[in-house]
Amino acid sequence: MKSFEYVINDELGLHARPAGLLVKEAKKFSSKIMVKKEEKEVQATQLMMLMGMAVKKGAEVTVTIEGEDEEEAAKAMETFFKDNL
Repeated sequence: MKSFEYVINDELGLHARPAGLLVKEAKKFSSKIMVKKEEKEVQATQLMMLMGMAVKKGAEVTVTIEGEDEEEAAKAMETFFKDNL
């Protein structure tokens, strides 16, 4: 299992556009990718659940990746968060 923490820098937080892109990116991998903020944890492939977390700028999220392609998925997710959020 791989994981990393990330502080959201996007002015609007994890809103519709980046959430949609995150789902699209997460679906490229067979690994289970979870996004956690405080006590809420959702699968990165569930758009409405991600948006329902109401992740604002400055919030810290923990991303965990577990599965066959977790190494590749973890690198891609870290790059995605840095480039888009």
